[in-house]
Amino acid sequence: MLATMLVACYSHPMTNLQVKNIPDGLHDRLRRYAQRKNCTIGAAVLAAIEHELAMSEWKERYAELPETQLSAPAATLIAAERQLRDDELSNLGME
Repeated sequence: MLATMLVACYSHPMTNLQVKNIPDGLHDRLRRYAQRKNCTIGAAVLAAIEHELAMSEWKERYAELPETQLSAPAATLIAAERQLRDDELSNLGME
């Protein structure tokens, strides 16, 4: 029974990662961040890694999208749509 328990305690479906040579200032900031988020430093680091990877993957997918050619600058198109909306609301008496 004890041997089974020891195997269960040390058999994790995850890989361990050790980070060395973290500057003191960065470690202090990370510790304070984890305290504010009410989590462990490890959980804060995992969340930061996940966020960074997700952003990198999003940027890669975004870069693969075809370029869109607009008939006018985006700000001009938005202003025109807002004007149409305002005119429609005006006509409905919902200014």
